[in-house]
Amino acid sequence: MKIATFNINNINKRLENLLAWLAQSEPDVVCLQEIKAEHRAFPMHAFRTLGYGAVWSGERSWNGVAILARNRDPVLTRSSLPGDPHDHQPRYIEAAVNGVLIASLYLPNGNPQPGPKFNYKLAWFERLITHAAELMRASIPVILAGDYNVVPTVQDIYQTQSLDGNALIQPESRQAFARLLAQGWTDALRRLHPEGPLWTFWDYKRERWSSDKGMRLDHLLLSPKLSQQLVDGGVDRWVRGQENASDHAPAWIKLDL
Repeated sequence: MKIATFNINNINKRLENLLAWLAQSEPDVVCLQEIKAEHRAFPMHAFRTLGYGAVWSGERSWNGVAILARNRDPVLTRSSLPGDPHDHQPRYIEAAVNGVLIASLYLPNGNPQPGPKFNYKLAWFERLITHAAELMRASIPVILAGDYNVVPTVQDIYQTQSLDGNALIQPESRQAFARLLAQGWTDALRRLHPEGPLWTFWDYKRERWSSDKGMRLDHLLLSPKLSQQLVDGGVDRWVRGQENASDHAPAWIKLDL
């Protein structure tokens, strides 16, 4: 079972890119973020032509998450992150696929910090940690995949001091991610590739892509049983180099189920 996470950064604007990658890579499950499309604008027909079913939660111009599954329809289990009934930003969706519970999440960016946006990021993270603990206690196979908007360690970003004030690398952000892992989740790509960069994001600004100044923001976390079935994984960097590309590249893993 091949599972990928991909911040597409506007699904309709980059639909051709996405369909080309799906046709070449053939993932069984794809977690998408920043679809930036309200519900009725989701291009379901295009995915059906490639054999994918989907569930999604979106809004016009901002945020939005989705889960695609090849040759089956994901069974929706949750369309929002619990813990705050007043938070209506579409950043979390959860579905069962082939006996595995899969979440696609888009954690808040948090910039500028300090301030309300950073506070929202940390509060959202606390809700995720609480929900993840409940999933862990259920002892079911779970994948928490998405754009976490967190650079976990210094190894996960190009050498720079220009981003020292960025919300992505603040101690509070990194500590929250570490607390999540401490519940027993496995950072799949780091398990497979413990050394060196695993960039998944290159900013459009200042020629970050051409100079390979990237960072690792997109993560796939596995519950204990699934971590034992992890056999392969990587980042499809070539996708970032295409015309009209997202500023993220797909990250993926393979599980021997």
